[in-house]
Amino acid sequence: MVATNRVAATATRTASKGDVVPEPTVPVADQVLDCRGLACPLPVVKTAQAIKDLALGQVLELLATDPGVEPDMRAWTSRTHNELLDVSKQADVFHILIRRAR
Repeated sequence: MVATNRVAATATRTASKGDVVPEPTVPVADQVLDCRGLACPLPVVKTAQAIKDLALGQVLELLATDPGVEPDMRAWTSRTHNELLDVSKQADVFHILIRRAR
């Protein structure tokens, strides 16, 4: 398991009258949990452990290659009342963003 901290970036665009308006962006993770190569249930177990180290409102990014991780994380966040923010896949890696809500 590899956990790292990430720095947020802000995207902006210019409105028609020259005002700068922030673009809606996917939240940037406060911590990254690398579970690539691990099979169920390890990504769920390690996510449950890692989320406890975050403050309320902080975001965890889970990296996983197990195709079952998406439905597993949907079920886990529903059961634990944490917030599933985004699920995306780049090549064979799932990127799952979870906000600690409790």
